[in-house]
Amino acid sequence: MRIAVIGAGGVGLGSAALLAQSGHDVVLWSPSLPAGGGELVASGAIIGRFAVATAADLATAVLGADAVLIAAPGNAHRALFAALAPALTDGQTVIIGSHCSMGGLYLRRLLSARGCAAAIVAWGTTVVTGRRTGALACTVSNVRSKVDAAGTAAALAVCATLFAERFEPRAGLLAIQLSNLNPQNHLGMALCNLTRIERGEDWGNYWGITPAVARLIEALDAERLTIAAAFGLRVRSVHDHFHLSFQVPRGSLADMAHAVDARGDAPLGPKTLATRYVLEDVPFGIVPLEVLAAMADVPVPLHRAGVDMFSALYGRDFRAENDLLPVLGGFTTGDLSAALA
Repeated sequence: MRIAVIGAGGVGLGSAALLAQSGHDVVLWSPSLPAGGGELVASGAIIGRFAVATAADLATAVLGADAVLIAAPGNAHRALFAALAPALTDGQTVIIGSHCSMGGLYLRRLLSARGCAAAIVAWGTTVVTGRRTGALACTVSNVRSKVDAAGTAAALAVCATLFAERFEPRAGLLAIQLSNLNPQNHLGMALCNLTRIERGEDWGNYWGITPAVARLIEALDAERLTIAAAFGLRVRSVHDHFHLSFQVPRGSLADMAHAVDARGDAPLGPKTLATRYVLEDVPFGIVPLEVLAAMADVPVPLHRAGVDMFSALYGRDFRAENDLLPVLGGFTTGDLSAALA
């Protein structure tokens, strides 16, 4: 299949390597990439050199593509989706990996306004994790064996064709929004290791989940699971996530994180305050969860405190930095259920 990968960070390049390794025709687009193409070099969990094309612009990238994978951060989604929607056509499948901040609903509204029937799939997390190490080079840390996904049966079949049978179907966009564990996990990791991040120190991503940090993440997880239960949904716990993503034995989160770190191949944690753990995950992950909690009348004091503390630490209002929620206006759980149909 021909697939356009939008975004050239670690996830975008790692996903492109995985797709090319499986024999798919990959075209990359990012403002940071020159047009023409070249050799994509991958190391780590995927090793190889793969020929990929790079498009001059977004419209060229998606032209003739069977599927489009969004591998850009949540704080780019509003502008990206506004530019992408006019270029999409009936029959294409757009994969948002990973989904955040009700972005799938925003894209569906843009497509509906122009009568486009392109399908949308939302993932609860990414298939790969990794870091960009060059213009067309990346280190892939992990390829997940299971990923939560929501969409029509036909759209999920496209995902399986591209990325193999690793997708766990979820019942709509609301379930996927509540299945994205990165915001809560990164909130605990970044908050409790913030001086390391600010000083640019080397520290292990999972080494930083000490027993105390793990207890905070587990408490955040309990709030998220309570919201899901209030909506009648059963979603993956943080222990399920670590077990399925990293193939480590179940136990306390501290023990599971220690098992991941003990492998010796886990990535380092962020080394700058300009990290997606905060700039993406707080306004586009934690803030939308606050909105859903209010809809369900579920208190989430730890999530709210996390947003307040990071806003104070950074000297900025992270609730105001979410530019997707204001353009969506009021929405219902029914809107979220219908967004991917």
